[in-house]
Amino acid sequence: MTAEAEGREAAARFRHDHRLGVQPLGDLVSIVEQASGIDVAVLDVGPDEHGLTMRDPARDSVVIGVARTNRPMRQRSTLAHELAHVLFEDWADEPERSWSERRPEEVRADAFARHLLIPVDGLREFLGNRDRGDTTLVLLSQVVQRFLVSPAIAAIALEQAGYLAETMKATWMTLTTPLLASRFGWIDQYRALETESDRRRAPQRLLARAINGYQERVVSAQTLATLRGVSVATVEAELCEAGIEPREPPVLWTDSADLPDVDIDPSDLDDLDDLDDEPSGTTER
Repeated sequence: MTAEAEGREAAARFRHDHRLGVQPLGDLVSIVEQASGIDVAVLDVGPDEHGLTMRDPARDSVVIGVARTNRPMRQRSTLAHELAHVLFEDWADEPERSWSERRPEEVRADAFARHLLIPVDGLREFLGNRDRGDTTLVLLSQVVQRFLVSPAIAAIALEQAGYLAETMKATWMTLTTPLLASRFGWIDQYRALETESDRRRAPQRLLARAINGYQERVVSAQTLATLRGVSVATVEAELCEAGIEPREPPVLWTDSADLPDVDIDPSDLDDLDDLDDEPSGTTER
């Protein structure tokens, strides 16, 4: 089986197993966290970093990290790509190859990401029966906007679904999402997507545990602010508005019946009386 076929089948299986159907996926971060139980973090990283997967074999835990960026479609495809590596357990380190030769695991992860984000069946359900001649830039824009993918990924999917000729695909793959959004009137939506993808985001389960710790007075508001990449004032205001406050520590009262039994020897009291009878002060020579 080819890497393309493996990726396509795995994407279809993931959607089926988690009852995602063939519809567009909304907030991909929360979908991945809820469906797979994998923690996802949006991080500040270098300009050439897009995503990585961190695995702790001792705890059998996995965290996917994706870069904070103003390119929302790329962030989504990066997250889907890293999810593929987790599902296929691509943990083994292999020697680097030349830039012109991509590893089969990377090709497979690309295919998985594309079919997860824009399944061919979902595309056909959206477009219905159309001839290749009906496929225009307006339609490309609609596909990009609906499935929240790049024009390159949309063009590949359109060609695979039979809506686009190979020669037109190559041309459309060079287009950008801002260009389509500006041209066809959904630039405000795109700017909102940019704002969302360009924010740090802590794994939801980690943040929930930290908030529990805040209520128990073992985690500070500063820790929550650091996790989220926002100010302490913002965290305190949001928690206060939600009615989340540190709990008062319980006051524990001890009943006399709970005190331990103590054995007292009365003769010890006589020794204390003898000490009281001894004279105090200096001794004459």
